[in-house]
Amino acid sequence: MTAVFRPIVLVPVFDHEHAIGAMVEAILRHPWPCLLVDDGSGPACSQVLRDLADAHGERVILIRLPQNRGKGAAMMAGFQEAAKLGYTHALQIDADGQHNADDIARFFTLARENPTAVIAGCPVYDQTVPRHRFYFRYLTHILVWINTLSFEIRDSMCGLRVYPLDAVTALMQDVRLGHHMEFDTEVIVRLYWRGVPVVNVPTRVTYPSDGVSHFRLIQDNLLMTGMLTRLFFGMLWRMPRLLWRKVRPA
Repeated sequence: MTAVFRPIVLVPVFDHEHAIGAMVEAILRHPWPCLLVDDGSGPACSQVLRDLADAHGERVILIRLPQNRGKGAAMMAGFQEAAKLGYTHALQIDADGQHNADDIARFFTLARENPTAVIAGCPVYDQTVPRHRFYFRYLTHILVWINTLSFEIRDSMCGLRVYPLDAVTALMQDVRLGHHMEFDTEVIVRLYWRGVPVVNVPTRVTYPSDGVSHFRLIQDNLLMTGMLTRLFFGMLWRMPRLLWRKVRPA
């Protein structure tokens, strides 16, 4: 275990003014601080975020990107800010209420016990999940299993996970990661390639509390396809090392 474990909850926000208050309230039932990244939201959401930060003082930190840059860009801005403030781990959770904030303590307990690992949520869906998204996710999982030559990443798209900040900020310095919805899949695959362990944790997921989704059907599917293609070719030259990890003595 690391001598210091200083976690923070990180929430990227873009125009979720109707859901973010309840999410922040649920987060603050736990003892850890919350970092909100306003990804260039409109005036209504930006005001709600400022009000939340003012109301909760040091427990809620707010940074704002001047224009909407995408979920991945917001996450990376949050990682940089959290690392600058001296935090060691960041738990990513979506702003729209689809993730179960009650799981935060369980995820941080696992992160403390496995400080070098990504603690990755594996969704347990209810009837709210759109069937086309469910099938698309499974296809993505298959491609990720091919690109890692393993089943160690059970779900590469869940937005509830804990990152060790030293590992993810080092990756950000070396690789240009996707700025939009492809980020979650790309970052966990590239961290796995670097030897970062993955601990998979079942977690309940619903769709979403405010009825707002920023997934762009054409643009984000094209970005996902391009990213998965790049990962496939990246896997090819890493194949000997990935296979050696499966057969080397413990």
